[in-house]
Amino acid sequence: MLVYCDLIAFSISKILPEIKLNEDFLLDKVGAPKLDLSETGAFVSTKKEIIARDINGTKYKISVEEICDE
Repeated sequence: MLVYCDLIAFSISKILPEIKLNEDFLLDKVGAPKLDLSETGAFVSTKKEIIARDINGTKYKISVEEICDE
């Protein structure tokens, strides 16, 4: 089964910087998606995290991960 966390996280990181509020950009910085890796660099999960900062300096962590139904 394919999981699309990479595509979703990549899309979010490209679209968010373009969002405007009252003709001003809402976010000052949007980072690239980061992989969920162990301390040794091994792949842990499909989870991706994006760090963003708005024009007021507030930082946000955006997570994309699959939900495994039991």
